[in-house]
Amino acid sequence: MTQLSIPFTGLARFKLFWALSRTPHGLLDMATPALGALLWLGRFPSFEVVILGLITTFAGYTAVYALNDVIDYRVDKEKIRLCGTPGSRCDLDAVMLRHPMAQGYLSFKEGLLWTVAWSVVAVMGAYRLNPVCIVIFLAGCILETIYCLLLKVTHLRTLVSGGVKTAGAIAGVFAVDPNPSPLYLIMLFLWLFCWEIGGQNVPNDWTDIDEDRNLSARTIPVQLGSESANAIILASLIIAVILSGIVFYFSPISFELPFVVAFFATGLCLFVLPAFLLYRTSEPRYAMALFNLASYYPPAMLAIVIIRIAT
Repeated sequence: MTQLSIPFTGLARFKLFWALSRTPHGLLDMATPALGALLWLGRFPSFEVVILGLITTFAGYTAVYALNDVIDYRVDKEKIRLCGTPGSRCDLDAVMLRHPMAQGYLSFKEGLLWTVAWSVVAVMGAYRLNPVCIVIFLAGCILETIYCLLLKVTHLRTLVSGGVKTAGAIAGVFAVDPNPSPLYLIMLFLWLFCWEIGGQNVPNDWTDIDEDRNLSARTIPVQLGSESANAIILASLIIAVILSGIVFYFSPISFELPFVVAFFATGLCLFVLPAFLLYRTSEPRYAMALFNLASYYPPAMLAIVIIRIAT
């Protein structure tokens, strides 16, 4: 049932738009383009590129996350009708109000205008950085739309999600170098693709498994069962840790042993060990914990790279 009993005015109403874009999670994801760019460039870009990149990245993630709720507007309303109003959960996507449009706090028109406005900002910034970034951004929007539309069609839509999350990192590389190594881009794509599948998408679907069953949604946990989902999660994240080493090999930055240990320890602590715990127990709370911890992986890796460049 849609809730309209709590009025949102002034600043509180403005927060509804940030909730629509899942801004806390989007801010963490902003580390991904910066990580890909710094690893390839090997140094800090110009101040102008840094500022323009931050604005463009923020606009891009704000638009794409909002696009998810715009496309899923009717599905989210159906989910609320079947499963009730989403309560607060201990995950990043529930830090703010979930699905404010579907709950009736924002109109569809408001959500659409918000999405379009930030998309325009992202396109303008991408044009200044490198027109190729516009193509990548639009491709990410198209993939996000396809991902949403496949909810009741196939669990293989998870693969599309991997493409969406890696688009930002690929765009970040092109923002600092118009001719990057194709092999580096492939390794970067595969690394973040595996992190997204094992640390974000499938664990998130794991936490929504009961709602998805009621909705007749096709996700990996629903279609393949928890054991297969757990195996996919663990395997994907182990591969992600291995691929991270390959990506670092392509970087012009020389990483000494302490930094190499820090890279692998970060992956081990933030998602491999939590994934192993989920694999052993199949408890939903561990899927949620994995999703939360894995979300901090790009910022943590970015922090290590920045420290190395700065020293």
